[in-house]
Amino acid sequence: MKKRRGVKSVKYSVILDRIKREISKVIVGQEKVIDGVLRAVLSDGHVLVEGVPGIAKTLLIRALGKASGCETKRIQFTIDLLPTDILGLTSFSKGKGLIFIKGPIFANFLIADEINRASSKTQSALLEAMQEKIVSISRSTYNLPLPFFVMATQNPIESAGVNPLPEAQVDRFLFKLNMPYPSGDEEQRIMKENSTLKKFEDFHIKGVTNAKQIIEMQKFVKTIYLSKQIERYIIKIVESTRKKNKKILLSKYIYLGASPRASIGLFIASKAQALLEGKSYVTPHHVKTVAHDVLRHRILLNYEGQAENVQVEDIITEILSKVQVP
Repeated sequence: MKKRRGVKSVKYSVILDRIKREISKVIVGQEKVIDGVLRAVLSDGHVLVEGVPGIAKTLLIRALGKASGCETKRIQFTIDLLPTDILGLTSFSKGKGLIFIKGPIFANFLIADEINRASSKTQSALLEAMQEKIVSISRSTYNLPLPFFVMATQNPIESAGVNPLPEAQVDRFLFKLNMPYPSGDEEQRIMKENSTLKKFEDFHIKGVTNAKQIIEMQKFVKTIYLSKQIERYIIKIVESTRKKNKKILLSKYIYLGASPRASIGLFIASKAQALLEGKSYVTPHHVKTVAHDVLRHRILLNYEGQAENVQVEDIITEILSKVQVP
């Protein structure tokens, strides 16, 4: 069983590397973000991406969908967007009676662009569908296609005309990823080979897998071995976000620590990271690799921390350096 798991890990790792190579035809740099998105897909979770406009967030999902052989759709969130604009609606058709017209959420990969611009009601409709993977309209329910993955984006520089996601809803995202500016060399390449001057089809992205195989990989991730010692290590990390600790100096700035969803997230995401690296077992390195993405949106600062401009990233880094590695 262990040998078979190792063979499958290598096989799936090769497929994932091919997907990354196809994505790199159109996305320059951003390796950490690409890994984070792939890791979320393998974990059957969703991601919230924060980054300024124009750094290829939408293009990333389009490229991922094409390389994965899956259907991709995009929804531009606005203040007047209604839940039915996302989920779909029931309409009367002469001769057929009531029929359900599916909304754009019925896709494998969905980009929810600027999710914080929509009303709270519309945001909740999307997040409920993400959690349950079904859409309820009137008295009927409809299953969403599998795999189903949402990448929601928000612009960190604007505050006018936006409705920030409540903390309880942000907690539903497996990861929060920060998409930075490219380096000078990367931007020079983007300038010459950009998607504004070329059609998306001109990049010739090949489909290297399909929806059925992605579901197989999601199931396989759950079988990757994670020892009792690593389980305790995960729990200690999460507990360190909830308790004031003299050894962790920045813990005094924490108002609210991570929920049990963080423990679950670290558990499954570290397994997905192991698969990305072609391993059939989880090490502390894998846990550390995913920790910032899992925890950065689950730790709230107190007033003192906000006043002193303490960064959540620094708190997570200190926790990882102080919690004993098994």
